[in-house]
Amino acid sequence: MFISNLEETKLKPMKFIPGTNRKQINLFPVSLDESIEQDNEVRLIDRFVDILPLDKYGFKEDFSENGRPCYHPGVLLKLYIYGYMNKVRSSRGLEKECKRNIEVMWLLQ
Repeated sequence: MFISNLEETKLKPMKFIPGTNRKQINLFPVSLDESIEQDNEVRLIDRFVDILPLDKYGFKEDFSENGRPCYHPGVLLKLYIYGYMNKVRSSRGLEKECKRNIEVMWLLQ
């Protein structure tokens, strides 16, 4: 009984802010995925963070369901690594990059 309840809780989807499809054509004449070169550093950051066992490194992935959904810790880590690699260290600078830089838009979706 206890094991089946534990397995059920692990299979429930977490409440995070969902990203959009990178291949969808929105504002640009081509999709974001086509705009980013295959050897771009953001693709490396994306793959690197996706293979990390974030829960083993102490990132909390279980949040209460009150209020607005939060961003997934992996998404925030990708943004932080991008900022560190490009000498953008302030939260306001990172916010600007999220709104105007298509590399960051691609990385966070």
